[in-house]
Amino acid sequence: MRAFPPRLPDQPIFYPVLSEEYAVKIARDWNVPASGSGFVTRFQVRRSFLDNYSIEKAGGAAHSEYWIPAEDLDLFNRAIVGKIQIVAEFHQRK
Repeated sequence: MRAFPPRLPDQPIFYPVLSEEYAVKIARDWNVPASGSGFVTRFQVRRSFLDNYSIEKAGGAAHSEYWIPAEDLDLFNRAIVGKIQIVAEFHQRK
């Protein structure tokens, strides 16, 4: 995978997080109950792109993330270096 899909109409911001621990929490504890599955990805983004955005704290220092407006997602995708890797996945138990 080399790019993230467009945001849904009710998702005006893309929130790439900065720690795997936080990504696991989101995927496992929030996404699985909401949609049945959650994925943790790892990827690199050019610093020249990220320098245009601030690191936001969503409830504490361990919850650091960028807030990328949905209209900037194409630019974000072009700034990804290499492939997007899935490093963990979680699914609802049947």
